Amino acid sequence: MAIIAFIGNKGGAGKTTLAINLASVLNQQANTRLLDADPQGSSLHWAAMADDDSTPEIIDATADIASAVEQYRNNADHLVIDCPPALHSAQTQAALELCHVAVIPVLPSPLDLWATVAVDEALDGVRSINPGLKPLLVINQLEPRTKLSRLVGEAITELNIPAANTALRRRAVYRSSVLQGKSVHQMGKVGAAATEEINQLIAEVLTL
Repeated sequence: MAIIAFIGNKGGAGKTTLAINLASVLNQQANTRLLDADPQGSSLHWAAMADDDSTPEIIDATADIASAVEQYRNNADHLVIDCPPALHSAQTQAALELCHVAVIPVLPSPLDLWATVAVDEALDGVRSINPGLKPLLVINQLEPRTKLSRLVGEAITELNIPAANTALRRRAVYRSSVLQGKSVHQMGKVGAAATEEINQLIAEVLTL
């Protein structure tokens, strides 16, 4: 079983969108539950719009992540935790103490990359409790073949957090699918390229 937490220290990086899509695509391969630990409840709002049998079960875990993990870890192959965009929140700290992999979505901008310094410090703070924790930086909303994308590629090599080989491109289908209560794989042909990206990211996460 893998427990995968999506964390970040600022909003707008696409954390919840990626958590929803990774959990949904992973659920096609193995029984997956999504624990919504963000007080904003965005994953739960999305689930309320969803009407597809392939949508993973989403559980409100805001109050007590540890209890939710304990309750569902024996009834699922994988658990995905959507944390608040705040490193020092009780929910993020609890998720970091319990997860196997911490996925950190980051926008391809210098300011967002510099902000990962705080993430690295937060990870160091929980390693005594969870020494097996594996972080993975994921560049999100990348626009390829731009000067900025090349600079970002160079910058991430200088960070202490390993970066995924899979970078997720800026695609309208990520936003439009969420607005329809769907994941990218439920969007059919229009979501095929995005689904392939998510599958590639899943393969990296599960082999860490």
